[in-house]
Amino acid sequence: MDGSLRRALLHPAWRGLLAACVLLFWLPASAQELSLPAVTAKAVAGGGTEYSLSIQLLLLMTLLTLLPAVLLGMTAFTRIIIVLGLLRQALGTGQTPTNQVLIGLSLFLTFFVMSPVLERVYTEGIAPYMADELAFEPALQAASKPLRAFMLAQTRDTDLISFARIAGDEPYASPEDVPFAVLAAAFLTSELTTAFQIGFLLFIPFVIIDMVVSAVLMSLGMMMLSPMLISLPFKLMLFVLVDGWALVTNMLAASFRAVGAS
Repeated sequence: MDGSLRRALLHPAWRGLLAACVLLFWLPASAQELSLPAVTAKAVAGGGTEYSLSIQLLLLMTLLTLLPAVLLGMTAFTRIIIVLGLLRQALGTGQTPTNQVLIGLSLFLTFFVMSPVLERVYTEGIAPYMADELAFEPALQAASKPLRAFMLAQTRDTDLISFARIAGDEPYASPEDVPFAVLAAAFLTSELTTAFQIGFLLFIPFVIIDMVVSAVLMSLGMMMLSPMLISLPFKLMLFVLVDGWALVTNMLAASFRAVGAS
C-alpha cells in the first residue's frame, strides 16, 4: 500500500468515522448474556431443521440501511451537494459533471469540513471506550457532544424555535437541553435554506450572461438561434477564468461556522 494512502487511512478522522459506525451498534461489555446467535437452528418434526435469524441481526440490518441517510443528514454533505447541483444547473452543462463526480467531490469536502469534529468524536468518546476507560453510555454521550456542537453552530434559532413549537416544548434553557430529534430536523432545514441562498448568489452572474446574450441576439434579428447555445461558452470561459471551482469549494468550506474546542 502507498505510504500516503496508508497515512490517510490512519488519520484520526478516518478512524473516528469508522469507529463511530461500529460504536452505534456495539453492545456493552456486560451484554453477552443478552446476545443471541445470528442464526439459530431448531429440529422440527419429521427430521427437518428450521433456521431463523435473531432479532439482534434483523435490527442491525435495519439500522445499516438507515445509517447513510442519518450520517449525511447530520454532516456538511447536504449543503455541499445541493450547492454543487445548483451550480451545474446555473452553468447549463446538463449532466456534466456527472452525479458520481459531484457526489465524490461532496464526500471529500464533507470529510475536510468534518475532520475536526470526527477527531474530537474519536478522542473524547470512542478511544476511551475502546480502552475500557468509559462505559458504553458515557462514551456515547461524550462522542455525541462534538457532533451536537457542530449541528447547533450551523442551525438557525428560528428553525429551532419552530420545531420546538411543533414538538410542544417550552424554550430550552441551554443547548444541551435541545432534544436530538428537534436538533436534527432544525439542522437539516437550516442546511437547505443556506444551500439555496448560496445557490441564488451563484445563479446571478450566469443569469446576467444569458440576458445579455439574449438581448444581443434579438437586436441582431437572430430569433431562431438559441441563446443558451451562445451563452454556454461564455459562461464556461468566465467560470474558468475566475478559477470558479476553487472559489466555490473554498466558499463552501468557509461557510461552515467553526466549533470551539470546549
